[in-house]
Amino acid sequence: MQTTPVPTRQIVAAVIGNALEWYDFVVYGFLTVIISRLFFPTDSEYASLLLAMATFGVGFFMRPVGGILIGMYADRRGRKAALQLIILLMTVSIAMIAVAPPYAAIGAAAPALIVIARLLQGVATGGEFASATSFLVESAPAGKRGFYGSLQMVGQSLAALTGAGMGMLITQGLTPEQVDSWGWRVPFIFGLLIGPVGLYIRRHLNETEAFIEASASQVERLGLRQLWRGHKHSVMACFGLVVAGTIMYYVVLIYMPTYAKTQLQIPLGDAFIAQVAGLICLTLMTPVFGGLSDRLGRRPVLMVAMLSYLILPYPLLGWLLTEPSLMRLAVMQVVLCTVVAISFGPLSTALAEQFPVHMRSTGLALAYNFAVMLFGGFAQLIVTWLIRETGTPLAPAFYVMFGACAGMTGAWFTVDRYRDEVLH
Repeated sequence: MQTTPVPTRQIVAAVIGNALEWYDFVVYGFLTVIISRLFFPTDSEYASLLLAMATFGVGFFMRPVGGILIGMYADRRGRKAALQLIILLMTVSIAMIAVAPPYAAIGAAAPALIVIARLLQGVATGGEFASATSFLVESAPAGKRGFYGSLQMVGQSLAALTGAGMGMLITQGLTPEQVDSWGWRVPFIFGLLIGPVGLYIRRHLNETEAFIEASASQVERLGLRQLWRGHKHSVMACFGLVVAGTIMYYVVLIYMPTYAKTQLQIPLGDAFIAQVAGLICLTLMTPVFGGLSDRLGRRPVLMVAMLSYLILPYPLLGWLLTEPSLMRLAVMQVVLCTVVAISFGPLSTALAEQFPVHMRSTGLALAYNFAVMLFGGFAQLIVTWLIRETGTPLAPAFYVMFGACAGMTGAWFTVDRYRDEVLH
C-alpha cells in the first residue's frame, strides 16, 4: 500500500508513457494489409498477408526474453529505470520501420529490416507490461488497486485507439497510391516523434514506496527456478488469464480491420471507423470495471468477462456475416470491446496481486509474455490459417472461445486479494 499520496501527474505520466510504448508496437498490426504488399510481395495475396502476419508475430518470440531480463532488472534497479530503458529501445525500433525502404527498392533487405525492428520491439514490450503494472499497482492507496491497475490497460487501449485513428486518417484522407507511396509511414513517424516525449516523461517518475521498502529490507532476489518452484500455481493461473485476454485483444482489436477488408470486403477506412468506436468504449469503460473490482473482488468480475468471451463472439460474428456493413461491424465492435473492458478492468491488478514485491515484475513478465507469445502474437496468423483450412469465416469466434476456457480456469485458481489492505 502507498502511504504517501502519489501526485496525479505521476500516474498520468505513467499512463501516457505506457500508451506511447504500446502504440509503437500495435500500429504495425493495423497496417498489416499495406505492409504485406510493400515488404512481402509474392504471387499470392494470401501468402503475402501470411508473411506480414508472421513478421508481426516474430516480435513476440523476443518478448519472454525481454520480459524476463527487464523484469529482473526492474526488481533490482527499480520500476523507473526499467521504464526508461524500455521506451529507448522502442524508439530505436520504430525509427527502423519508419525509414525502411520497400522491397522494390532494396529487395530482400527490406523484410529483413522489418524483422529486426520487430524483434527489438519484442524485447521492449516484453518488459513494459510487468514494469508499468508494478509501478501503477504499487502506487495505489488502499482500496483502489483495481482502479489504478486498470490504468495499465487504459494505456494499451489509448495506444490501439491512436493507431486505429491514424489508420482511419490515412485511408480516408489519401488515395490508395498515396498510402502505398508514403502515407503508410505517417503513423510510424508519429510514433518516432513522440518517443522523446515518453523518455522525458519517464525520467521524472518517482520510485514506488513498496519497491524502496523491499530493497531496504534486503529481501533475497530469487532466480527463475526458485520463482517457479515457489509460485508455479500463481504463474499458471496468470498464464490462463492472459491467454484469454491476449486472444481477445489481438483478434478483436488488432486483426479485425484486416478481417473486415479481406473476408467481408468492407473498405479499410470503414473498418477503422468501427474500430475507433469500439476502442473509445473500451478506453472509457476499463477503469469503471477496475473500480468495480475494488468493491466486488477481482474473480467475480473476471468470471463474468470470461463467460461473455465464451457466449457472445459466435452469434455476433454470425450476425455480421449475414449482412456485412459498417453499422453492423461497429455494433459488434462496441459490444465486444465492452466485454474486453470487463476483463481488462481487474486483469492487471489481479495478476500483480499473485506475486510479492521483490519478484513481482519477474513473475508478471514470465506468465504474461509466454502467454502473449504463444496465443497473441500469432493470433492473426492462426485465425487466417483457420479460415482457410476450415472454409468458414466464423473461425475467429472459435479461437476466442478457446481462450475463454483457459481464462475461466485461470480466474478460478487466482487468489483474490482485493480486501488486503497491504500489497506485499
